[in-house]
Amino acid sequence: MRAVKPVVSLFAFAAITLGAYAPNVVAAGTMQLKPIVTGTVHQALFSIALDGNTGVAVGAGGQIMESADAGKTWKQSAASVGELSFLGVAVNKDHAIAVGQQGQVFVRAQGKTWSKAETGTDNRLLSVSVNSSGVAVAVGAFGTVLTSTDGGLNWQKSSPEWINIMPQGEEPHLYVASADEKGVLTIAGEFGLILRSADGGATWKTLNKGDASVFAMHVRADGVGYAVGQAGSMLRTTDGGATWKPLTTSTPAILLGVTSSADGKVYITGMHDMLISTDDGSTWNHATNPEITTAWYQGITGSDAQILAVGNRGQIVRVKIN
Repeated sequence: MRAVKPVVSLFAFAAITLGAYAPNVVAAGTMQLKPIVTGTVHQALFSIALDGNTGVAVGAGGQIMESADAGKTWKQSAASVGELSFLGVAVNKDHAIAVGQQGQVFVRAQGKTWSKAETGTDNRLLSVSVNSSGVAVAVGAFGTVLTSTDGGLNWQKSSPEWINIMPQGEEPHLYVASADEKGVLTIAGEFGLILRSADGGATWKTLNKGDASVFAMHVRADGVGYAVGQAGSMLRTTDGGATWKPLTTSTPAILLGVTSSADGKVYITGMHDMLISTDDGSTWNHATNPEITTAWYQGITGSDAQILAVGNRGQIVRVKIN
């Protein structure tokens, strides 16, 4: 049985090229990274979530950072959560959920302290999402899918029948989880898989399948969205994620995070690279900030007002296109 690899150390793949739409890629684009929080060389933050004034960032060694002023300032959580790493976090209204190693899930309801929820799995959980009604989905290693209807307090297994999707019997690692306001669940991961469920995880429909792992996804309210992954792979949707088309990029970098805003700005984080677009993906710039070329950033989130990213050295940075 293969071991799940950390997201930041995955190997390259055979890129999707057939039928790809090829946007223009400009050589350089300046970007300002303003550090808000900086840790030590041995620290790392893997995921960040922001909803209104509430922000949470999580990472190695059980680290939880919290903000109550829309990400302007951050403080270490005083909750006792152990030393297992958190790899994904979600915040929506009164719900906050953090997931990570050995199937751990911690929940913070209505701004109270963090408490552990039982999941019934010890597989690594890599991503989580929750909507304002408390419908949640978490995914991770070896095809693990968990769903909740009460903001993460209780979970049930909702994995697809993988043999019907992967005839060779693979149980793919899953890196992306999304629960929209209608309760529609979307998951993604290895082999370019993007799956969707409209019935709370009882059944799943395959929307995309390929070669490259999908590590991150963001779909806006207007239906435009992006999925990114191994060796510069990128997919785009204009219909809320029902269909996806590959885009060709000029970067071999592992792409780890993506977010976009209604004004057409798209931000993509990765290993020693960051891509930016100001025209909804028609053209792309490689950010030239020296910090980016020697570091990695993974989680990224924000709105039209501000974009925040997390990554190596426990950093939380504000991202701005100059």
